[in-house]
Amino acid sequence: MGDARRLPAAGEDHATATLRELGGELGIDEKAIGLGPQLAERTKDHLVRGREVRQVELYFLARVSAAGVDPTRAAQPDDIRAYRWWTLAELRNTQETVHPIGLADPVATVAAGRPLKQPVVLTG
Repeated sequence: MGDARRLPAAGEDHATATLRELGGELGIDEKAIGLGPQLAERTKDHLVRGREVRQVELYFLARVSAAGVDPTRAAQPDDIRAYRWWTLAELRNTQETVHPIGLADPVATVAAGRPLKQPVVLTG
């Protein structure tokens, strides 16, 4: 979400921050989101305005209906060019590059009803 991880506000845990970010970034009402466990984590070092930044991304399972997504309610709706839903098969078989690479595996595990012992560490 966005170009760098936004830290939770004071007293806010990562799950609560995720709900807030889904509202701000995609216009999803947090009451419409069923937030599940953290599936994965990815850390990436890169330059932002000439400064080295360490970006840490946490990926949570979120269940939301198509009707729950309304980009016009996003904080910056003009930044959303398009969005789409992917089936697990589409995600695994696409020729497009979808980041983070490797996210389909923990999603498949949880979708099959098998809990993760801990979040998967992604590198792509």
